[in-house]
Amino acid sequence: MGKGRLEAFSDCVISIIITIMVLEMKTPPGPGLDALSSVIPVFLSYVLSFVFVGIYWNNHHHLFQAAHRVNGRILWANLHLLFWLSLMPFVTRWMAETHFASWPVSLYGLVLLLGGCAYFILSRALIAYHGPDSSLSTALGRDVKARTSLAFYGVAIALSFISSWIACGLYVLVAIFWLVPDRRIEQVVGRGAD
Repeated sequence: MGKGRLEAFSDCVISIIITIMVLEMKTPPGPGLDALSSVIPVFLSYVLSFVFVGIYWNNHHHLFQAAHRVNGRILWANLHLLFWLSLMPFVTRWMAETHFASWPVSLYGLVLLLGGCAYFILSRALIAYHGPDSSLSTALGRDVKARTSLAFYGVAIALSFISSWIACGLYVLVAIFWLVPDRRIEQVVGRGAD
């Protein structure tokens, strides 16, 4: 079956997730600039979550740029990913409202970890369906970048009970890791178009 509806549905869900996150941000309690200090944790957690959701949207787009069709297994794997992403507004708000307390920061990391696992499962389902010689399989290879990210999430979750700020620093590090453009899929798809 075609992939168009899956892509459109995913784009819609991701845009709703971002909308919910921004609607969770409340205005400062007063008119002065000093009132902004009370919303700094909310803003910081929103920025981090926005970046992560944006990274997932960007990578999802690239992943399906290299895919030609989908099956039922891929549809379910995609829903699995969207489930974990849909929890981002909840964990983002909890982390912000508690000013980055240990349990909310660890749960935030767990959602990132399980979202990363879901994305990995989705990519493997696509590779299994398109075959080991497909452009998608060639582009992703062993996907060391994804596996490394999952390890960082696991370490950050454990460290959140020692220092939630170190855990958040690791989350930021993973985000920076993914913000560096990953051109593997673009290069392989581009070669196929030549």
